Amino acid sequence: MGHSSVRGEGTRESVPHARDARDRGRGDTADGAAASGGNDDRGGSGGGAAGGGTGAEASGTGARARRGGARGADAGGPDAGGPDADGPDGDDDGGAGSAGTGGGSGRRVRPAPRGAGAGRRRAGRRPSRRARGGKRRVFRWIASVLSLLILGTAGAGYLYIEHLNGNIRSGSRSGGESGVQKAKPDAFGNTPLNILLIGADGRNSKENLALGGAKDTVGDKPRGDVQMLLHVSKDRRSAAVVSIPRDTRVDIPACQDADTGEKFPATNRIITQSLQRGGPGCTLTTWEKLTGVYIDHWMMVDFAGVVRMADAVGGVPVCVRQNVHDRPTAQVKGGSGLKLRQGTTYVKGEQALQWLRTRHAFFNDQGRAKAQHMYMNAMLRQLKHQNAFTDAGRITDLAEAGTKALQVSEELDSVDRLFALAMELKDVPTDRITMTTLPTVEDPANRAHLLPVRSSAERIWRMLREDVPFDSNGKAADAKPSAAPKETGPAAAAPASLAVTVVNGTGADGQYPVKGRAGGVAETLRGKGFTRADSSQAAASAAQTRLEYPKASGAQGRADALSVAKAVGIPATAVRAADGVAGLTLTVGADWREGDAFPRQEAPKAGDLPDDAENSNGADTEACMEVYKPYRW
Repeated sequence: MGHSSVRGEGTRESVPHARDARDRGRGDTADGAAASGGNDDRGGSGGGAAGGGTGAEASGTGARARRGGARGADAGGPDAGGPDADGPDGDDDGGAGSAGTGGGSGRRVRPAPRGAGAGRRRAGRRPSRRARGGKRRVFRWIASVLSLLILGTAGAGYLYIEHLNGNIRSGSRSGGESGVQKAKPDAFGNTPLNILLIGADGRNSKENLALGGAKDTVGDKPRGDVQMLLHVSKDRRSAAVVSIPRDTRVDIPACQDADTGEKFPATNRIITQSLQRGGPGCTLTTWEKLTGVYIDHWMMVDFAGVVRMADAVGGVPVCVRQNVHDRPTAQVKGGSGLKLRQGTTYVKGEQALQWLRTRHAFFNDQGRAKAQHMYMNAMLRQLKHQNAFTDAGRITDLAEAGTKALQVSEELDSVDRLFALAMELKDVPTDRITMTTLPTVEDPANRAHLLPVRSSAERIWRMLREDVPFDSNGKAADAKPSAAPKETGPAAAAPASLAVTVVNGTGADGQYPVKGRAGGVAETLRGKGFTRADSSQAAASAAQTRLEYPKASGAQGRADALSVAKAVGIPATAVRAADGVAGLTLTVGADWREGDAFPRQEAPKAGDLPDDAENSNGADTEACMEVYKPYRW
């Protein structure tokens, strides 16, 4: 290769065009540079055309130079500085012939003297155009490859997200009317988060049937054998889980199946049957009516889904104090098949499902709920230990399994919404997670069924409604119950203009109704100015007192109902909208069996769970299940 020019571009003397330039005269190049208009070394339209050509012959745009200036000069071809290369003057990237690209003498061409129009040349030698062009090509190649990778990854990511979205099955959030309203946000716009978790026992697929259960229920609608309410505080610093045993008898409201349109009347049955009377939405409405807590979402999983999730999570440590084998006995049929040795075992897959289904070996339904809580607490510790909320690989595994395993309410029907929900939970410390089971007693009408312990149930529900932590491990500020939000809306109508119907619902929780209770409360209201208050001859059963107003009456109806509630001390959380009432209806529950005013209750404190309620903390690594003697080996 020949020596480089002032701009650093070399020529090959073996190329005919370069030899012609040499033969036409070596000195012409410098003269041409001086006569061309005196552009400096940054290049321009006429700086020293190759072979003493005109400025027009030597000029070229910066873009043309970038694309092929070095190649053209190297080859000595016509594109090195011909008329086709004309372009704007003074481009910093240089034209084709800044200072004699075609001078093929083998010597460097000296620049014109100062004052001769050559311009002032910068000190120091500039990098060669070939070197700069090579770097630019490398950068362009890297940029192209990165662009392809980004686009390819984004495309693959989009397709994968769409694949996950395709896995998700969803349904209507609510199956009926509970009248419970969502809590108003605090000054920062935050509200508690409540999610109903349902484990269905359906055996309508070969996969589910193979995993256990009675074959005589094939074809039946699934029951909600496992029901838990997950409550995350509005500041996202604590979480609570409440389980209700499946055989607990409760009021199930009127519901409609969103898929089939089938309607079901209100009834009083065990809570597991709520799933058969309108699907998960009816179970959610049942919980809202029972607790007075607004529930944002539901999530449901069946046997096969539990196995998928357990495999994705990996082994979770569980503990038994004695060897356990949950199998049929002479007295009791069925059993989960769980067989473990004393101590700690890591369970996953089908064995994890057996652990979650074991009831007889852990004494009863309450024991099964405690074992489920042990598994869930251990699983959360495992996920945090595995960085599952931030590790891309773990998130992918869990997302694949979760979207296949879970059925969710319609507001959670996309991966980004489920991911956002997971992010709401990831920062809750394990020692601020508390799990409990609703205290119950045997139902005198059916020994196989249970009834809630009214006082204990009401304390738990109130703690949830007022966002009081179930643990006492937080700061003092966290322990205070949320202040009741100020009601806004229209003013209530005059008391004398409001018709109020009072219903006696004190015959709940296995107690006999208090005779004349509705008439007594109606008389109290009349004494406070509600002269149109009257008692109903119809009887009802209500564990908690409630005051309902027609949903169609809107804000005015609520304002009127609140004025009645205030007159006799009923909390605002007991005031609900309802479709099935013609006017203001006060149902006096088992929690108000005597007195003219609703009993004042002390505000609950953090960690103030009832003494008869289970208290399982997420940080407890020493929890271990006692095994009922007939199931030891």
